[in-house]
Amino acid sequence: MNDTDLVLVTGASGHVGAELVAALAAAGRPVRAMTRKPPALAVPAGVEVVRGDADDPASLDAAFAGVDRAFLMSAETIDPDAAPTHVPALVDAAVRAGVTHLVLLSVHSGGEGGDVLADWWAEVERSVVESGLRWTLLRPGRFMSNALAWASRLGGGDEVAVPFATRPATSIDPADIAAVAAAALGDTDGRHDGAIHQLSGPAVLTPADELAAIGALLGRPLRAVEPPLDQVRAGMARGGMPEAVIDAALARTLEGSDGVAVLPTVEDVLGRPARSFDDWLDAHHAAFTGGRP
Repeated sequence: MNDTDLVLVTGASGHVGAELVAALAAAGRPVRAMTRKPPALAVPAGVEVVRGDADDPASLDAAFAGVDRAFLMSAETIDPDAAPTHVPALVDAAVRAGVTHLVLLSVHSGGEGGDVLADWWAEVERSVVESGLRWTLLRPGRFMSNALAWASRLGGGDEVAVPFATRPATSIDPADIAAVAAAALGDTDGRHDGAIHQLSGPAVLTPADELAAIGALLGRPLRAVEPPLDQVRAGMARGGMPEAVIDAALARTLEGSDGVAVLPTVEDVLGRPARSFDDWLDAHHAAFTGGRP
């Protein structure tokens, strides 16, 4: 990659996409940030913002025009009765535009698992792997930024409802995912060609542990309380998740150990340790303190 290669970041308003746009801009790389709502997106100086919608091929052709490398992600709702369309549409646009390298944000288990989630993500990854372009897959586990959902609940007392509060995970800072993506997008020696990077944070923590760390920041004895499973299921359904997807997600959470192992990938790629939850909290304390130092 040279200094004139244009990188497109799809999902630029997301936790990983925003970090990636900032990292590439800070490194002096030409960056185009794609979002469905350009006026709402704040970006560093010099970053081009374009509208792109996976359901609008013309918008994708405009967004991918002149792009050399692209970061792909999608928040498309998983439908057990249909195939994914958003990432395949992004891949098709990339091929039409002559993009050379795709970096896909996937999920920790990819297409493994033998359930509707596995079937969906296998198809998503296949669209990239069989594109004919150079590719890299990123498979992170739980995001540290999931903790931001608790910020709005802290006014109700020191007990916070947290589903699966005692389920361990090696949560990862989205900034680390973005840093690995930036390394892959800047690859000049083929190190990341065909690579599947499974990513984790540096330690095994539970959501209850993370909430306690936020409590220490605030000087409050915050305590996680796990809601009954039927309430969790009902909340997932209200969010639009199909029943088969709920069943698969709950089975993985309750019965599996996916995303628990501490992996060396971040340090291997970046030459530094993965950021800790305390590091993440230092960078995002304003979300919990109302902007107070």
